Amino acid sequence: MSRPSEFELIARFFAPLAKAAPGAFGLTDDAAILRPSAGEELVVTADALVEGVHFLRDDPAETVARKALRVNLSDLAAKGAKPLGYLLVLALPDWPGTDWLAAFAKGLAEDQRKYGFVLHGGDTTATPGPLCIAVTAFGTVPAGQMLRRAGARPGDLAFVSGGIGGGGGGVQILKNNRPGIPPEIADELVRRYRLPEPRLALGAKLRGLASAALDVSDGLIADLGHIAEVSGVHIAVEAARVPLVAGLKELWAGEAVAKAVTAGDDYEIAFTAPASARAQILEAARQSATPVTEIGRVEEGEGIALMDASGREIPLPRQGYTHF
Repeated sequence: MSRPSEFELIARFFAPLAKAAPGAFGLTDDAAILRPSAGEELVVTADALVEGVHFLRDDPAETVARKALRVNLSDLAAKGAKPLGYLLVLALPDWPGTDWLAAFAKGLAEDQRKYGFVLHGGDTTATPGPLCIAVTAFGTVPAGQMLRRAGARPGDLAFVSGGIGGGGGGVQILKNNRPGIPPEIADELVRRYRLPEPRLALGAKLRGLASAALDVSDGLIADLGHIAEVSGVHIAVEAARVPLVAGLKELWAGEAVAKAVTAGDDYEIAFTAPASARAQILEAARQSATPVTEIGRVEEGEGIALMDASGREIPLPRQGYTHF
């Protein structure tokens, strides 16, 4: 399928996305300049999306582009950062043609407008393998206020934003042709898989309240486990409190909680905070119009466990998605 040369591609589809960034020089140079405001620090994160792993070839090009931005915005949200800009690297196989690229660029433009996020540069190359999209995102936080994985302490409470399991449910439906699920529920699960919602407003309000935070990309249990490991604590998650996305009980029946907390692709914020901050957390949720649920507690020890109503650990075949 024909498409423009590398430099024609950049000029046609991507240079317009960099117009609002003076330091990007219209994508005509080899590097860009970023200028954080006085008293702010730069937060940098990177995520790659690979065809067949993070998105399917049949997914609309616009949603693929928007997801590529949003998984990075989710990282910034969990750090309490405000989006500033991004770099984009595309490794293109033969199949994406001009129409696909135009729709991809349109998706980027939509979310740039939505989140105040501007392209600053990147690279394009050809590949004999699957389509790969790599984004490096930049955000800013007031100096010394970035939320980290380290910091959870015994006595803290564990929270999560939004709903859990939607991403995993959506990809299963896409792969299994919506097995017996009402169309409106199936459509919502697929939407959550294709278009996660980065919780930027909540993340900013968690600065100074959360003791540790990260976004839920590999699964709620796996990601809270990262906080437990880096903080040197044990986290107990109460299964009955986990906010499942609607439709998962119909999709997964009695395995709904276990599958939801290990599926990944949710891009919510999981965080810990002192018990004394509970009321402030709930107020931050209200002000940011983001549901937040208290799901567990931080204890002495190590590791993480999903607990039933009797206080017994629920065995899980895995803690979350692993790349290797």
